[in-house]
Amino acid sequence: MKSEFFPEAEEEFREAVRYYENEAAGLGLTFVAGVRKAITFITENAYAVVPVGSGIRRKVLNHFPYSLLYAVESELIVIVAVAHQKRRPRYWKGRIKEIRERQG
Repeated sequence: MKSEFFPEAEEEFREAVRYYENEAAGLGLTFVAGVRKAITFITENAYAVVPVGSGIRRKVLNHFPYSLLYAVESELIVIVAVAHQKRRPRYWKGRIKEIRERQG
């Protein structure tokens, strides 16, 4: 399966990379590697992660307090949010309508 980020999720990802890179040189790249590893897992095992509701699933990252929230479309994983686990819970729920419209 292929994967793509919602524009908002891509921006969240970039912001987190910048934050970690500002904290310590190379940490942003470590975060990128962790996200890529999680994406590889979910593209190979899309249904292995427990759903959190409304067709959205959550893959918790290793070593970072972030989760990838995603939806499975026919042959595509749509990453809806790159969400910090302790900030703004469920802020991404407003994006579910867009997912449903895409699935048509």
